[in-house]
Amino acid sequence: MKKIFLCSICNINSGTCNEDCKFCSQSVKYKADIERYKQKPMDQILDEARRMESLGALGFCLVTAQKGLDDKTLDFVCTIATTLKREVPRLRLIACNGTASVEQLRELQKAGIGAYNHNLETSREFYPSVCTTHPWDERYETCENVNEVGLKLISGGIFGMGETQEDRLSMLHSLKSLNPVSVPLNFYHHNAALPLAPSALTVDESLDLIRLSRAILNKADRIMIAGGREITFRERQNEIFEAGANSIVLGNYLTTAGREVHTDLEMLQKMGLSVAQSI
Repeated sequence: MKKIFLCSICNINSGTCNEDCKFCSQSVKYKADIERYKQKPMDQILDEARRMESLGALGFCLVTAQKGLDDKTLDFVCTIATTLKREVPRLRLIACNGTASVEQLRELQKAGIGAYNHNLETSREFYPSVCTTHPWDERYETCENVNEVGLKLISGGIFGMGETQEDRLSMLHSLKSLNPVSVPLNFYHHNAALPLAPSALTVDESLDLIRLSRAILNKADRIMIAGGREITFRERQNEIFEAGANSIVLGNYLTTAGREVHTDLEMLQKMGLSVAQSI
């Protein structure tokens, strides 16, 4: 029986990023109508972690909205990780805090972080079309740093931002060179405040992109369907697993609501898929 890995996201600060990524509602530049806060209270983070663990999530990702780690953010994430490691030890703690140095990643590792998520987002060639405030090469370098310190690398990208098929292939081959254990595939979820046009991808095209990703990234343990799953695949979400996905984000995303958790769990049960109990 195919096992599906469930991961959850915790936005521990929101809407505070000064970068100009055109795909991201957390950028202060675009003034999207989202909830914004500096630091989520520890009690709330712990409640979310316990709830997601009880529902079957194995991964719990601590996300901060900024270009990269600074000393204050590093201390905040390490404090959270230390508490979660003690209180909810079954969860694999994932950090997603932007660009990070080897030294910063080692501090996260000491605090109990087991994996680091930093997406390439798109191809090196197309990236300047969607972000001008920091280069794609910095993203790639952070992923190399993750591998250097021995944390599990989680890295993927976004489809449907206006990129070409050549861009998609370029991104996937760049990911392959980094050998991530998990690859989050996001499908652009348009927000009216953002300058990008809504995605033109059809359901069939999106399923083909999952198949392509699985074929190229054949050494990755997990192909995870993340942001945009509900709006892209709609009533055909069950087909993502037949296309090669074996992981999904359970619950809400960073600034948008996901599908009701019980609906996803019922879908897996009806398909005869089991929830993975260990990584």
